Amino acid sequence: MRTRVVAVIPARGGSKGVPGKNVTEVGGRPLVARAVAAARAAGHVDRVLVSTDDPLIASAARDAGAEIVDRPVALADDTATSESALRHALDTAAPEAEVVLLVQCTSPFLSADDVDGVAAAVLGGADSAFTAAVSHGFLWRPDGTGVNHDPATRPRRQDRPVELLETGAAYAMRVDGFRRTGHRFFGRVVPVAVDPARTLEIDEPADLDRARLLAPLVDHATSIGLADVDALVLDFDGTLTDDRVVVDQDGRESVTVHRGDGLGIAALRRAGLAVVILSTEQNPVVSARARKLNIPALQGIEAKGVALAQWCADHGHDLARTAYVGNDVNDLPCFDIVGWPIAVADAHHSVRARARIVTAAAGGHGAIREVASRLLGKEIRDGSDSLALHR
Repeated sequence: MRTRVVAVIPARGGSKGVPGKNVTEVGGRPLVARAVAAARAAGHVDRVLVSTDDPLIASAARDAGAEIVDRPVALADDTATSESALRHALDTAAPEAEVVLLVQCTSPFLSADDVDGVAAAVLGGADSAFTAAVSHGFLWRPDGTGVNHDPATRPRRQDRPVELLETGAAYAMRVDGFRRTGHRFFGRVVPVAVDPARTLEIDEPADLDRARLLAPLVDHATSIGLADVDALVLDFDGTLTDDRVVVDQDGRESVTVHRGDGLGIAALRRAGLAVVILSTEQNPVVSARARKLNIPALQGIEAKGVALAQWCADHGHDLARTAYVGNDVNDLPCFDIVGWPIAVADAHHSVRARARIVTAAAGGHGAIREVASRLLGKEIRDGSDSLALHR
């Protein structure tokens, strides 16, 4: 299939300001994985490439679902430009692309809408586009000279012309113009406004500290509601349980679930949402829990992605409007086909990397109650006790 829009994420391994920066975690996910997730979730993007010279970055990016372009050493030192990485990635992996996006790992709160915004601007007729945030600041030079204002005049914010600050998060360019000029700004340039609250670039350790403090607030703000989904599909072990099994001397097994998850599922069912368990396990405890929750369970499923697609087709649910909650690598085929992949807090790193939402709660500790609260737009407070089930 012809690639029309390709996103390239330059991520070299030799960061000096923050060593190992591109695989440093913010909100439980490596920075490169966060960038990949935003680009992969953008509707206009056909392919996502990560250009890197570092095997750790390549592994994290691959786990997040990106294609890897091995960057030559000559293009990975301190003097190498992002433009050189773009040219190499295009020449190596996507010579037929019509639009190229430059997506930066250093902007941890970049969203899929931001990426789509710059892509849409170029697809709509611009030659290049970039993310920008409205700025009301008065700029000064070190010598005390005003840059964007006359120090003798202090107009009110509403009386000043609109000014935009380049965020450094995402850029889009027509490939032919980029190849001709060699830089990212040419022809008709369109700034695409993004939320200033999510504007942060990580260049030094203090920036990383701020990002980690903000992540619970910004990531939790990822909006999902009943208007966005028609069905909620749940993994069992490690999602509805804490992923532990207790075995007694007679070989009987038991697992622990969370009462709050049951309350959340009941509230979702009352709201009219279809909820189903999809599990590789064949143990009767799965069906026992499903009966208690009054929801169906598909058990002993090896190819979970195939089974999920078939279940949605049989019940008339759009995969793009389906949420899937999981915790381990066997859930990734489901993550790749649904519109709302959700990972519990203690999920495998590759699962968190591909998630659109990562819960604050761990599996078996109220993660599903948290998902229900976000879908319903209200906190479900009761039922904090755990419950043991026997196999």
